[in-house]
Amino acid sequence: MIVVVLPQHLRTLAQVGREVHLHIPDPVTQAAVVTELENRYPMLRGTIRDHVTFKRRAFIRFFACGQDLSHESPDAELPAQVLTGAEPFMIVGAMAGG
Repeated sequence: MIVVVLPQHLRTLAQVGREVHLHIPDPVTQAAVVTELENRYPMLRGTIRDHVTFKRRAFIRFFACGQDLSHESPDAELPAQVLTGAEPFMIVGAMAGG
C-alpha cells in the first residue's frame, strides 16, 4: 500500500484527510500514483499535472525519503520504502518568494 500525503488545497478538493492510501500494481511510479489519485478522486484531474501533456504542474513538487523527486522521470520506480508504506509519497504545493 502506498501512502500519499496531499497539501491542504488538494485535500479540500478531494474531501480527504492528510493521507490517502492507494493500492497500485507494479511498477509503482510517480505517474502511476498520480493516475490512481485522479481515477479515485476525479476532482483532482488537472491539479497535479496537465490534462494534455501529463507534465507535473510548475508549483507542485514530489518528495519521498527526504529527496525531491520532482525532476526524476515520471516513469522511474519509487524508492523501496515508499513501496512498502514505510515512507510516504508527498505531493507538496511549492512556494515562491522571499
